[in-house]
Amino acid sequence: MGAHTSSQRPATRRMAALPGPAHETRAVLDGVRRIVRELHESSRAAEKQVGLSGAQLFVLQKLAEFPGASLNDLAARTHTHQSSVSTVVAKLVQRGLVLRAPSARDGRRLELRLSAEGRRLVTRAPDAAQSRLIHAIERLPAGRRRSLAASLLALSSEMDVAGGTPAMFFDETRVARRRGAHA
Repeated sequence: MGAHTSSQRPATRRMAALPGPAHETRAVLDGVRRIVRELHESSRAAEKQVGLSGAQLFVLQKLAEFPGASLNDLAARTHTHQSSVSTVVAKLVQRGLVLRAPSARDGRRLELRLSAEGRRLVTRAPDAAQSRLIHAIERLPAGRRRSLAASLLALSSEMDVAGGTPAMFFDETRVARRRGAHA
C-alpha cells in the first residue's frame, strides 16, 4: 500500500523540485487547506453532537465564558463584525439557547446570557476550532501577526473579495440567504 509505483515517483519528484514561487504557492494553499479542513471538521462535529453550526457553537462558548456580554462585546470577543455575530445570536435566541435582557446597570444596553438549555449544551459540546485558530494567531510574534494580516488582506484584494462584511466561519444562515438571493 505504502510503496509508490514507478509512474508515481516522477510526479512526486517534480512536485518536490518546483521552483520557489510554485513551491511557496503550494505551501500557502496547503496551509489554508489545513485550516479550512479543521474548521469544517469542527463545524461538522458540532452539528453531529449538538445540532449547531460551528459559528453557533463558537458564540455559545464565548457567552459561557463572558455571560452578560453585549452584542458589541461578543463581536469583539469573536473577532467578528457586529452584524455577523448578530445573525448567529438571532438564531440562538430563536432556538431558546440565548436570552436577551436589559442590563441592570443601563437599561439601554441588552445583555446576552445562555439559557439553562444553552448551558447544558455547551457542557457536552466539542471545542470550536475557531478558538484554537484565534489562540494560534495571538501566539504569533507581533511582527509575524502584522505580516500575516497584511498578506491576507492583499490576497483577498487580489482575489477581489476584500469588500463587504465577512460572515463567521460556517455561518449557514448567511449562506442560505445568499443562495435564496441567487435562486
